[in-house]
Amino acid sequence: MTWIAKPRLHHPSLERNRVGYTRRDYEGKISTLCAGCGHDSISAAIIQACWELDIEPHRVAKLSGIGCSSKTPDYFLGNSHGFNTVHGRMPSVLTGANLANRDLIYLGVSGDGDSASIGIGQFAHVMRRGVNMAYIVENNGVYGLTKGQFSATADQGSKSKRGVVNTDSPIDMVSVALQLGATFVARGFSGDKPQLVPLIKAAIAHPGAAFIDVISPCVAFNNHAGSTRSYDFVREHNEAVNRLDFWPSREAITAEYAEGEVIDVAQHDGSVLRLRKLAADHDPTDRVGALNLVQSRSAQGELVTGLLFVDPDPEDLHRHLGTVERPLASLGTRELCPGQAALDRINASLR
Repeated sequence: MTWIAKPRLHHPSLERNRVGYTRRDYEGKISTLCAGCGHDSISAAIIQACWELDIEPHRVAKLSGIGCSSKTPDYFLGNSHGFNTVHGRMPSVLTGANLANRDLIYLGVSGDGDSASIGIGQFAHVMRRGVNMAYIVENNGVYGLTKGQFSATADQGSKSKRGVVNTDSPIDMVSVALQLGATFVARGFSGDKPQLVPLIKAAIAHPGAAFIDVISPCVAFNNHAGSTRSYDFVREHNEAVNRLDFWPSREAITAEYAEGEVIDVAQHDGSVLRLRKLAADHDPTDRVGALNLVQSRSAQGELVTGLLFVDPDPEDLHRHLGTVERPLASLGTRELCPGQAALDRINASLR
């Protein structure tokens, strides 16, 4: 077998961001996915988002489970921390890592099989606990590694490549995330990079459980007539609820973005998410309204994309538990084992 490696040399004229990195510095290994796979477009969007946010790659921890989607962290941020867990268990491993070191930026990448089937319980608890992470599901409606069986997100009535009709009701990950208390919920399309990059940037900056469901067509098994996850179907049935731009708090908002109806959503960390609304009746701070919108449009066969809900004052797991600001992994024996007197006081408080 012949392995092809990317050249390490960069052209000296490549643009650098504020921390001195070129976009190439955020890439990983060469993708082994099928040519045209939507997952590669998502990887490119993550690379672009991290470069634009001036994130130092070593500050990122990327975790995944099993499946085509869970292979993709190997294709971006090659100089970051990475962990490929077992099937469906990425959220619990990420939760433990987050509790140990809150200073890292956590990026969980999963698929519809990994998160909506074997990992649905893990997904539920990481959302309701508010773990500070960006959770991206690369949703193609099939199990690509095992030759295209329907996944739990496949729409009822959709047809497989072999003509089999799905009779099971689908799990809508967006609706589940809204019901479980995620404080940032969005849906994107791998073929719409101008929308997807700002969504990923906003999710990374959001201090809480941020979830993005990205419709990502499988060119090998789910890109045919009769599929509701194909490129043609999504483009024909996509309704964008807003057009997005994202600015970290350190950057000024220029006048060119001031036209039209605008909503500024102040984040807890001081960053600003600015939405130019296309649907006048959609309020991105209304959780129930977002859920109703997703369900009503779904009943009409439409996929709603964009930022569906954001809580302007989210709380993450560390805030719920009252942990110290210093990462637990950096605490020494003196802090972790304060002595018998401290243990006696704790025991007395529980009597």
